[in-house]
Amino acid sequence: MSAVRPPYTLEQIVARLGGELVGPPDIAVRQVAPLDQAGPEDLSFLTGGKYRRLLEGTRAAAVILGTADRDSTERPRIVSANPYAYLARASALLNPVAPVEAGIHPSAVVDARASVAATASIGPCAVIGARAVIGERAIVGAGCAVGEDAAVGEDTRLHANVVIYPGCRIGARGILHSGVVIGGDGFGIAEENGRWIKVPQVGRAILGDDVEIGANTTVDRGALGDTVIEDGVKMDNLIQIAHNVVIGAHTAIAACVGIAGSARIGRQCRIGGAAMIHGHIEICDHAVIGAGTMVRKSITEPGIYDGFFPSLPHREWMKNLAQFNRLHELGRTVQELRARLEAIEGKSK
Repeated sequence: MSAVRPPYTLEQIVARLGGELVGPPDIAVRQVAPLDQAGPEDLSFLTGGKYRRLLEGTRAAAVILGTADRDSTERPRIVSANPYAYLARASALLNPVAPVEAGIHPSAVVDARASVAATASIGPCAVIGARAVIGERAIVGAGCAVGEDAAVGEDTRLHANVVIYPGCRIGARGILHSGVVIGGDGFGIAEENGRWIKVPQVGRAILGDDVEIGANTTVDRGALGDTVIEDGVKMDNLIQIAHNVVIGAHTAIAACVGIAGSARIGRQCRIGGAAMIHGHIEICDHAVIGAGTMVRKSITEPGIYDGFFPSLPHREWMKNLAQFNRLHELGRTVQELRARLEAIEGKSK
């Protein structure tokens, strides 16, 4: 985001990231920006027809296009089979993560029995518990707490105020944003004589490599076994993952999703915002769950699944609700009418 960084020419970008360069190789860019906001030092992109109308008027120095849009402009361009993924890599190239100085801040509290790599960075007021392990080049931000016997893998970054409960494991190259809590107790309670008894949560929460978790998301520890988030899972903000859930590798989950205890989510699934996944069910690999969808039973076939009621004016919704409350009665009436019709047809034969 800083203009003082040296620019990259299109030739340099293509040499690093691949793609087909169409136009002058010496065009220089400093930042990425959307088509309608890009300036003469920006690299922009087009991923679909919805924004094609903005291509003609953009002021971008160059654009990233899909193969189908290769000839839709005379502007300097990089052509890629996956322009959005290319944009992600180009943005990372133009916006490198600022280096963090290794070492332990004087205000941090690190137990003498903890193991902290010399290349790791422990921020102000962070707390590292006994026998915790902090890997090479890991960054533990200000105010974080890493509990006893927990582990943070190499090149993983915990932003400010992340909490890793005792015994939990975070893999390599992870990113945990502020407010994330890994390994809090699952909602385990048993009823006896009208009172609730807490069920001790003695499992762990285990995160694989390359996992990213958004702000204020929680992953509960297992009740008996472990809660497991496999490699490459990406989670948005404000998500609740209950105890003993398993999420398969490279699944992506949007904000405000709730996944109840012991649900098993397959690999490379996509779950839309505010979806609700019931406990003790399984969702197969490559399933796509639409935003706001409630999943009450297992999904065994890949595909797109939706199930929500769109918003309506209040009066219309109340009328529909009245009919909804009569569905059982209406279904019974339909069955009776069908039986009568079948009887009449039988007599006429």
